[in-house]
Amino acid sequence: MPILDHKIDFAVLLTVNKANPNGDPLNGNRPRQNYDGFGEISDVAIKRKIRNRLQDLGESIFVQSSDRQTDQYTSLRERAEANEELKAISKDKKKTSDDYAEAACKAWIDVRSFGQVFAFKGGSNKGLSVGVRGPVSIQTAVSVAPIDISSMQITKSVNSEPGDGKGSDTMGMKHRVDFGLYRFNGSINTQLAEKTGFTSEDAEKIKNSLSSLFENDASSARPEGSMEVYKLYWWEHNNKLGQYSAAKVHHSLNVKPISDLPKCKDDYEITLAKLDGLDVEIIEGR
Repeated sequence: MPILDHKIDFAVLLTVNKANPNGDPLNGNRPRQNYDGFGEISDVAIKRKIRNRLQDLGESIFVQSSDRQTDQYTSLRERAEANEELKAISKDKKKTSDDYAEAACKAWIDVRSFGQVFAFKGGSNKGLSVGVRGPVSIQTAVSVAPIDISSMQITKSVNSEPGDGKGSDTMGMKHRVDFGLYRFNGSINTQLAEKTGFTSEDAEKIKNSLSSLFENDASSARPEGSMEVYKLYWWEHNNKLGQYSAAKVHHSLNVKPISDLPKCKDDYEITLAKLDGLDVEIIEGR
């Protein structure tokens, strides 16, 4: 497939209904919230879900979560050292960090999409430090309106350890967002795509992953159906630099609440300004 030769911008609207989209471990795992009361989902969490979707689709992923491992390697260093081409490059004094980065990008779609830092101590890659900048950038998701967080006390009906004198009803807390419409923006840079070998086919895979972001993602904090992609807006420019800046493209999409206490998607107004010469593909989430 040809290397991506035109800039792409995108925006995603997603809904949260009685779920915890991204708990903050420094705040009792409460849903992330800024000082103005707006909910947040970190870009790292979003990239994790994209990686999981790509993995579901059969793609090779370098940064795998422990509960989704498709190989026997328990660390990034082990996974990198198991790649024969990377192993050979690390032992060849004539090879450069660029050669290492090129091979890593060829092996794993998340490396050529998001980039990666290869910095390992010891082993066959002793002293290795290679940085890859990826073409796909994603912003933190922020709710369109301030969110309400509900908390409830929970108990467990069995002791964790034998002889536990505390009794079986240990108290805990569980938090959720009652309802929220979140938005995040992103772009795909062609200059960096050329460096990592990111192709037009890879861009289609990213688009498919974004439209199905929460498939196979259910958990106690995010029950099945509690989070969904509402709409994906996908702009493909006709040149490498883009006909408009990413800021202008993203600002052409305006989402605002039309209710003081929005509780569903219908409580928001979505308007999309037309940009001359730049079409937008609107994809319903699935």
